[in-house]
Parts: sequence; structure tokens; C-alpha cells
Amino acid sequence: MGTRREPTARQLRLAVELRRLRDAAGLSAREAAALLGVNSVQISQIESGIAGVSEKRLRRLAANYVATDEEFIDALVAIATDRTHGWWEEYRGSLPTPFLDLAELEHHATSLREVQFLFIPGPLQTEDYARAVFSYRTPELPHDELELRVRHRMERKVILAGPTPIPYEAVIHEAALRIMVSDRPASRAQLTHLVELSDAGHITVRVIPFDLEGFAGAASAMTYAGGSVPKLDTVVRDAPHGAAFIDSEAQLGAFRTLFRKVEAASLDSERSRDFIHRLAKEL
Repeated sequence: MGTRREPTARQLRLAVELRRLRDAAGLSAREAAALLGVNSVQISQIESGIAGVSEKRLRRLAANYVATDEEFIDALVAIATDRTHGWWEEYRGSLPTPFLDLAELEHHATSLREVQFLFIPGPLQTEDYARAVFSYRTPELPHDELELRVRHRMERKVILAGPTPIPYEAVIHEAALRIMVSDRPASRAQLTHLVELSDAGHITVRVIPFDLEGFAGAASAMTYAGGSVPKLDTVVRDAPHGAAFIDSEAQLGAFRTLFRKVEAASLDSERSRDFIHRLAKEL
């Protein structure tokens, strides 16, 4: 297989997992290469995501690494052999790579859980809300790029409204609901949209109100994407230069615990729907 100039986050995840398996087996890259009859450079390329790996080679490596979790290995094979040309590829070369990586992650996720404190989660945003968010960027985006970002964000809604929607749960702080990133009519429309979405059986929206006592979780914003197997779960957090994808087992466990704590602090879905509806009427 040829080398890639810029592997996607999904391809990098496969590379990381193969390296973890080799490390757990206590083998060097040179020893792993000998198992396949290749040189260590090829192993390094596979483990850095710049080269792919065939199903046959992946399974040979897994067997020699004494990796016995068949479901996990099958999931890695699915990534290695995936030839999906998703809708996000239309934006390659036009939008920053993290936009595409996030869309690809959502496409392959089995569930999504989000916690947000200052903004409405991306998949729940209206077009006017998204446009207001992108318009505030400094330096200002050229009109064409701004509209590309808005269109990309709207297309991400396929995970909620497409032919195969996935379970989605959002925990949103009251601050995000009250901050008017656009004008009053657009803010009212955004809140009404949230109420309408929360009626769908696969979408849960929960609110953390201002008057909740003892809540110190305002740094807990995240997107938790369920993988095809739990070992392939991923957390996405905002970083200074784009999104940070987190996938170590220890960190995933910590974020699962953190989500449960934030969820436990929120209103249930019915009370949250009433809460948002009331805020919309106030505008």
C-alpha cells in the first residue's frame, strides 16, 4: 500500500492501537517486521498512520502479539479495510482537517454524549446560530469559507436525522441556553429547535440550571463517541489549535465517570424540555 501525506484521525487511531498491541507483547518494531517478512520502516509507517495494513497482515500481527480479543481485532480490521468515501470528503482541502475528522468520528460512532457549557452542541445548532458563532471568529472568515463551515455543520445533523440515527445525549448548562450568540428571534428559534429535537426517541437533552448547588464541573465540556467496541471509544475536547482526540483507556474511564457525574447533576429530560420551553417563551 502507498503512503499517505495526511492520515485521518481514524487511520491514526488504528495505528495507535497496533502500536499498543505490539508494546503489550514486548516486541520491538524490528521483531514485528520480521514476523511479516518486511523491514522495520514499514512497521513504523503502519504505526504512524502514513501506511495502511491489509487484513491478512493485521491478523498475523495480532496473532503474534497474542491478542486474544477477537471482537476488538475484528473492529481493527473493519477500520483497516474501510473504504468509505463519506460526505465530509467534499470539504477536504477547503476546511481544516479537524472538521473532517470530527464528522468521520460521528459517522462511525455507535452513540454520542456531549457536555457543553457555553455553546449549543454542534449537531443541535440551527443554521442561524452556527452562522453567528462562525461570524464572531477573529480574524474574520471570508464569506465563502464561513458558509462552507455552516453547511458542513448542518450536514453533521445526518447522525440525528439520517436513515440510521444513533443514540445522542446532550447535557447543556443554562449559560449556553441564555447566551444570545445572535439576535433575539434566532435565539428563540434555537431554543424551540432544541425542544423539538428532544421529542425524538433517540435524542436526550438535559439541562444543568444556574441555581444548582455544589456543581464545580464547568471544565467538563466534551464529546464522548462510542466506538464499535468500548476499547475504540473516543473523547473529543476543544484545544487551542483544533480538536484533541483522546483514546487512552485510563482517560476514557475518567471521562466516563465525569460524564456520569455531570449527568447526575442535570435535570431529567422532561424537566429539561419544560425548562428550555420556558426560556424560549421569555425571549
